[in-house]
Amino acid sequence: MNYWHALILAIVEGLTEFLPVSSTGHMIIVANLLGIGQLPFTETYITSIQFGAILSVVVLYWRRFLQSFDFYVKLAVAFLPFGLLGFLLKDVIAELLKSVTVVATSLVVGGVVLLFIDRWFSESRKQVTTPSTLQALKIGLFQCLALVPGVSRSAATIVGGLAQGFDRRSAADFSFLLAVPTMFVITAYEMYKSYKVNAPLAEDLKVLAFGNVVAFIVALLAVKSFVNFVSKFGFRAFGFYRIIVGITILVMIALGINLHLI
Repeated sequence: MNYWHALILAIVEGLTEFLPVSSTGHMIIVANLLGIGQLPFTETYITSIQFGAILSVVVLYWRRFLQSFDFYVKLAVAFLPFGLLGFLLKDVIAELLKSVTVVATSLVVGGVVLLFIDRWFSESRKQVTTPSTLQALKIGLFQCLALVPGVSRSAATIVGGLAQGFDRRSAADFSFLLAVPTMFVITAYEMYKSYKVNAPLAEDLKVLAFGNVVAFIVALLAVKSFVNFVSKFGFRAFGFYRIIVGITILVMIALGINLHLI
């Protein structure tokens, strides 16, 4: 992987991490288009640069992280199901990450859900700053759906928030906040796993640092725009986008078109 590849993937990550379109799914697809999808370092890079995007949440929502200790308890409760299930299924997930077909199919299925999500939760919604412990746990269970590449962690947790009666902005806000412990643990684990198998080269570490900085900057610009958009217009546009991208990839696969286009 060179710096050009790293730049493209980091921009994709920064733009999509907080959209309900699956940042991991998009990076897997783009990595295959770049012809680097099967490189061992690519998987580590795709997972690790998500931390750079997540840091933008810490910057933008820093006041929320200065709340009471109860706030951190709720984040821990929400993270727990994802952490436990992710650890138990880590080998299965690693294999799924290599499949563009799985990603494309998940994009389509998730897109169909987003087409109707506003209608399903059209009744009066409430603004929530911090969920109850039970609500946090339920949102955490929804987050487990994102263990399947292409589902989108953001989409899963936002839908989980809507299912608890949150309004769109509150659901999106808690989704962003929950991303911080989730992506911190994932990134730390990936770096540990990579180091255990083969200590990263100095150049690899430079590429990772570069990617995280780019993802951080792009995500800073994308977060507020997304919250304002979904608050006004809902999720249908993202549903259509997911379906179009997913079907396009599935058709390419069915026709035997090589995804290593660049």
